[in-house]
Amino acid sequence: KTLAEQNRRLIYGGGNKGLMGVIANAVLEHGGEVIGIIPKRLVEAETAHHGITRLEIVDNMHQRKARLAELADSFIAMPGGTGTLEEIFEVWTAMQIGYHEKPVALFDVMGFWQPMLNFLQHAVDEGFIRDSFYQTLIVSENSQSLLQKIDHFIAKDLQRWVKK
Repeated sequence: KTLAEQNRRLIYGGGNKGLMGVIANAVLEHGGEVIGIIPKRLVEAETAHHGITRLEIVDNMHQRKARLAELADSFIAMPGGTGTLEEIFEVWTAMQIGYHEKPVALFDVMGFWQPMLNFLQHAVDEGFIRDSFYQTLIVSENSQSLLQKIDHFIAKDLQRWVKK
């Protein structure tokens, strides 16, 4: 609802099931724009959301993620499983090595991301993640606050692992 009210478009994996299917429907119900990117295999498995503003069908998951990254202004992870983890870590790592400077955020519904954040802090403490980079990860349990932090994000002074 918040995305539609703020005239923000939802760009997501194009599915009609689970939490993201519910979110896509909510954005549509409130007059928002929804773009889905889905691989053929998932269309064939009948998981595609055909009621969204635009549905792009690609050959595979690699193309899907590349297209999502291309279209997105920012990345927000909702509570999810291994696919969510893989996707959010990929875009966060891409920021670290200089592929983009787009905000990467976790919507921390009911503290879902806290155990992972504790692990990431442990990795900082042990020297595996720079604290300055860890601080680029936007976290909020409130949708309005999360979007506000995204709007004010500036990827400056990042110590990158790889120079551009």
